[in-house]
Amino acid sequence: MTENKKEQYKIILEYIKDLSIETPSASTLLFVRENINSYQMDIDISSLVLKNKTLEITTKLILQDKKNSTEKAFFEIQYATVISIDTSITDKKVISRIVLSDLQKFIYPKIEKIFLDLIRNAGYPNIKFEKNVDFEKMYNDKFN
Repeated sequence: MTENKKEQYKIILEYIKDLSIETPSASTLLFVRENINSYQMDIDISSLVLKNKTLEITTKLILQDKKNSTEKAFFEIQYATVISIDTSITDKKVISRIVLSDLQKFIYPKIEKIFLDLIRNAGYPNIKFEKNVDFEKMYNDKFN
């Protein structure tokens, strides 16, 4: 039996919980503009149980240089989504799939656009993310 994923949860609220863009100097800006393609994106997803089957999910994107460059910039966004889960859902695997895959596939394009727009406006106009994030694969790798 396949369930309608849109009926399994409802988004109550979304907001930027924290945002950090750090470029220490003009020379760093110029150096990072030339080397931004070597920056790597990390994604971290955490959840906090509220009440009445309500969860606050924080999706954190961190873009950083993991090499030992002397000139570095740092970019991070924490995006919170408060959802309610259908009360008939009790299986923790189903809830985990909602949090780590289904919800992320829905909200990630919005988070990525916000993050890219902010980074571009911070002095990095040519930045783009080359790889698509496969949340289904991430979920399966973690739980299978």
